[in-house]
This record gives sequence, structure tokens and C-alpha cells, in this order.
Amino acid sequence: MYSSCKLCPRQCGVDRAAGKIGYCGTDSRMRLGLATLHRWEEPCLSGTRGAGTVFFCHCSLRCVFCQNSSISGPEASESGVITTVPELADTFLSLQEKGAHNIDLVTPTHYAPSVAEAIGLARTRGLTIPTVWNSSGYECVDTLRRLDGLIDIYLPDFKYYSTYYSERYSSAPDYFDIACEAIEEMLRQTGAPVFDRDGILQRGTILRHLMLPGLSGDTEQLLRYASRHWKDRILFSLMRQFTPLAGLGRFPELNRTITDEEYAAACETMQALGLDGWLQDSESISESFIPLFDGTGIGDRAKNI
Repeated sequence: MYSSCKLCPRQCGVDRAAGKIGYCGTDSRMRLGLATLHRWEEPCLSGTRGAGTVFFCHCSLRCVFCQNSSISGPEASESGVITTVPELADTFLSLQEKGAHNIDLVTPTHYAPSVAEAIGLARTRGLTIPTVWNSSGYECVDTLRRLDGLIDIYLPDFKYYSTYYSERYSSAPDYFDIACEAIEEMLRQTGAPVFDRDGILQRGTILRHLMLPGLSGDTEQLLRYASRHWKDRILFSLMRQFTPLAGLGRFPELNRTITDEEYAAACETMQALGLDGWLQDSESISESFIPLFDGTGIGDRAKNI
């Protein structure tokens, strides 16, 4: 599937198996930035012990405000630890042994065939905790269908309603239509949320929306769409943790955090629409939530190149 690659909606057709670089910024070799117990996901994922989060390098969406840009941006072509399928499976099992509630795969789409193989291998070796596909929401339905039966929980972003904003900030004018089709497929696979007796999610789909400065109207449109189409089948995470970072000079309108008034209005809309899920307090606005991508936790045999 890496030859003439069409794993993501960019459909760039590059032969990544031959070492060519796709739109995502990488060839077919998996690069990982970090594997760790992460305690800042939604409560039903982090629980008391943390999600077993595996951060993959590179991304096909290229958001100008990305907090993980050190491993996902165009300038990060040589970032991360090159990792084989058996090493990734070992990483999953190591996280399970450390007490992780789940395996939380962050931005894995462009490595989907290898990740799928690693999940299957890890399960034959004793992996029993749920797997989480934590992505931008910018997904091909065909790629998602190949994950059916391997992924227990989908955690997609639901970033934009407006074509203008999705093109301006993520170079993806088709984001909304693509994401809606992808979410429908995710819901087909998972069904409504299922929790264990401790309140830890075992199966289901959580939509995440990170509010952006000045885009309250766009947020409201997304909330209304989610309520109208998926209210009884999803959980919704309304995030206010947007943190202005260096390099936003071309986008001065993003050089601030979300105001209390903006977030309160969005919370009121979400609650009025009957969407179940999570809100964030102002303590979430902090660069301290951005991990140090130093290769910690990745299989011992992996080589940093």
C-alpha cells in the first residue's frame, strides 16, 4: 500500500516503498517521536494510569498551529526513531506492562499498513487493552476500512466547518466533507460508546474540537452538525487549549488564546444541544502539555538515524 501511496486524502501517489517522500513528509519507514503513559487525554482514556500514547512523526494535514510540529511539520523530515513492525508491537506490549489503559496511536494514518500489522502481531503476543486511532479526522474511508476489527476507539479531530479556514490553516479545503465521511465509517465500526465498570472507554468514537481564536461561529456550526447527525453515538471533547507558538507571523489573528467568553458561549451551545462529553478549564492553556519528543519508550532495537 506504500507503492503509489493513497493512504490519505492527499492521494499523492508517491512510491514511498521505494524511498520516495510523500505529501506527508516521509517514506515508508515508520518514525516515532515518543511512547509514554500520557495522563492528559480525556478522562475515560487516561484513567488513573494513563493512556499508552505512541506519537508518530509526520502528518498529511500540516496545520499552521500544530503543537507537535517538531516531529510532524515539513521541517521534521529526519525526526524521530526509525521503528520496525516487531519493534512497534514490542512498544505496545511494554506500555501494557506499565499499566496503560489503552494503546493511543497519535497521527498514525500515513503508516496505517505497518501499524495494522503491528497491532495484529502484538495481539498474538498478548496485547489485550483497547487500541485508539488518534487522528486529525482527515482520513480516507478505504484506509479506515482496512482497520476494521483492529481499532476499538476512534479519536478524530473535527477541526473546521468552513472551507475558507480549513484551506487557510491546514491547506485542506475539502476537510469538512472528508472528515464527515471518515467519522461515519468510524461510527460504523465502533457503534455507541462502551465503558468498563471503572468508566474507562473500551469501544466508541470521541470527536475532538480545538477552538481557534475568532472562530466561534465555526465552532457553533460543528457542534450543531455533530448534534444533528451523531448525538447519540459519539462523545464530544470541546478543547480550549490552543497555545500560540512561534512561527505564526503570517497569521496574526491566531496570536492569542481563547477568551473565557468565547469558551463559555461554546460550552453553553454544546450543553443546549445535548452533546455528552468533556470541557476544559483554563489550566489547559499551557505549553507544558507539549511532550518532549526524545524517543523515550520506543523498542530497544530501534535505531535513531
